[in-house]
Amino acid sequence: MSTPPDSPASLDRAETAARLAVAIGRLNRRIRPVGEGLTHAQLSALSSIVRKGALRPGDLARIESIAAPSATRVVAELESQGLVERQADPDDGRSSLVSATDAGLAAVLSARAERARRISVLLAGLDEHELSTVAAALDALEAAAAYVPPPESSDTPAREQQ
Repeated sequence: MSTPPDSPASLDRAETAARLAVAIGRLNRRIRPVGEGLTHAQLSALSSIVRKGALRPGDLARIESIAAPSATRVVAELESQGLVERQADPDDGRSSLVSATDAGLAAVLSARAERARRISVLLAGLDEHELSTVAAALDALEAAAAYVPPPESSDTPAREQQ
């Protein structure tokens, strides 16, 4: 059963969503590494490849929620920088698998460390109560980050397999 659009629960969710969107946007801009040589899209794709292992470009497109030609372009850019390599897909000779090189893994780890450092600076401005509130919200935020909305025709939610 769904909640009526004007009920207190739905208004609270809408307000929470709006506030969270603003906060995430501001935080993201403040923690984004500068001068790393990778665009946000490239770093996101490379991170997915590191996290998931060897992927077909089409699978990467689905994970990143981008068009297949965009994924192909990002992979080509990463490959030209020596951050990923392609190998023939043993299950489908028409496709390739893309995996991170040692340099690609190092780039992702460096970007993660830099973001964590920047977040640490921001968290230093919080008092103990605010910091414990953020810590208490982490499980729910991680669950929200892993949630993959169902296709329009499905009612079953899914979670991204990590």
